[in-house]
Amino acid sequence: MDVTSFLIYCMIATITPGPTNMVILSTVYHLGAKEAMKYTYGATVGFALLLVISAALNNLLVTIIPKIVILMQIIGSMYMFYLIYQIYKKDITHPAVNQESILISGFLMQFLNPKVILFAVTVIPSFIMPHYNGIHAMTISIIVISLIGFSAFTTWVLFGALFKTFLQKHDTIVNVTMSLFLAYAALIIWL
Repeated sequence: MDVTSFLIYCMIATITPGPTNMVILSTVYHLGAKEAMKYTYGATVGFALLLVISAALNNLLVTIIPKIVILMQIIGSMYMFYLIYQIYKKDITHPAVNQESILISGFLMQFLNPKVILFAVTVIPSFIMPHYNGIHAMTISIIVISLIGFSAFTTWVLFGALFKTFLQKHDTIVNVTMSLFLAYAALIIWL
């Protein structure tokens, strides 16, 4: 296995902007780094579970995914447009925070995020399965990939925390920009 290509693929796929990273940035902006880390923990667990499912059901997923792609596109797009609405209308003067829902939202987002699903379905069969097929190798690979994902999510939390004052100073522009990025992600699903 080309470890360098594997690591580069994992880092690029997880650090580049996508629905999860935009929601993390928005959560830092509106609720702070502590709450964004709760979302990140949920996102990481969901991400890892998706990798486990992909590894365990790889052959089955290859035959099923074409049949459920449209349903996933519809559900994923609707959820992203809901997130767009939430980001756009967010009022930071009266934050209503449900600690549990932030963690659960991070977890669930991974199963509705086409970028993460595509990554999970491709990384294991493309990089791991051709070279390793034992449970030990799969487990180590999933842990490594999950840690890379967690590092990428945490990078977005740190980015948001560092620039929070700047982002809050330009409140309307930030909300519109984040909403537009998410709208782009929701629309690109259909292209």
